[in-house]
Amino acid sequence: MVVHGWEPFNVEPPPAALADAPLTPVEAFYSRNHGPVPSTDRDTWRLAVTGLVDRRLALSLSDLRRGFTTCTLAVTLQCAGNRRAGMTAIREIPGEDPWRDGATSTAEWTGVRLADVLGAARPTERAAHVAFEAADVSQLAEPPQPYGGSIPFAKAMGPEVLLAWAMNGRPLPAVHGGPLRVVVPGFIGARSVKWVRRVTVQAEPSDNYFQAVAYRLLPPGTDPDRAGPSDGLPLGPIALNCAILCPADGATVPSGRTMVRGYALAGEHRRVIRVDLSADGGASWQQANLAPPAGAYTWQLWHTDVMLPPGVDPELVARAWDDTGALQPESAAALWNPKGYANNSWPRAAIHTLSET
Repeated sequence: MVVHGWEPFNVEPPPAALADAPLTPVEAFYSRNHGPVPSTDRDTWRLAVTGLVDRRLALSLSDLRRGFTTCTLAVTLQCAGNRRAGMTAIREIPGEDPWRDGATSTAEWTGVRLADVLGAARPTERAAHVAFEAADVSQLAEPPQPYGGSIPFAKAMGPEVLLAWAMNGRPLPAVHGGPLRVVVPGFIGARSVKWVRRVTVQAEPSDNYFQAVAYRLLPPGTDPDRAGPSDGLPLGPIALNCAILCPADGATVPSGRTMVRGYALAGEHRRVIRVDLSADGGASWQQANLAPPAGAYTWQLWHTDVMLPPGVDPELVARAWDDTGALQPESAAALWNPKGYANNSWPRAAIHTLSET
């Protein structure tokens, strides 16, 4: 794993670890945290459901298992800072981890639908947002506070949003949010709150630092240290994106026929319909083969063969379309922002081919 920090523990897999199968092994799944991984006693842990509800709840894991229908969904999670390294190459982004392409992973999540739990609490007519509070306390927040965030009530009531206790058929590891985490398909990973201990139905978005201040798309000239809740745009649905996983940027490969592999993700309720690859920096293109997704809320792996001449340094470039006809933007420079969020520009990989002997 590529380690960006030990505490908070922030790691991503090498690109090749994501290319072989539609589901990411637990050991290779990226981990993005904002504070120390909390220690939680599963036997005494309870989930509080409060706010604009007629019936407040305090639920144990056993209550969730016995009282609601269990659901398993394959879902891709993607950090808002995925591919930030492409932006730091244009202009420095102090204080932010230089995530590559690996802050994206896919797993099968097992738990209960958030909508079912909220239904049992009977939300009032004023319900407009659902906020989540975690057990970890982040010193990155101002002031230090438990991690949190929120999603619109309409999204929370969708059948795809889960309260999950298992990952790829195994109990949810502590580093990935055990005993229980939120899984919000199609939204940035920051909204899939780990170690969730409180769900609050409310009329306004969460005022938690990581909802109101941190995960916002700021204009290029903004000082992020001075930005407040009214600055920039709140991040929610994932933008159309793709990545080149093999060969990785900087790799040396034999000349001749070479298979190029990657992933593409549309986010929210969109799907990828086409991926193109160029082996000459964008001068010419060929359509890649798209693998079927593992589910309605997952990435699609893609591959194609290219012919590479010996002793050259070709630039591989990829681009994806979704089913609305949207195409990824070409340039990371046009997307640069002070936090390095949402780099969904065309991915590029400079490689070297061996000379014939």
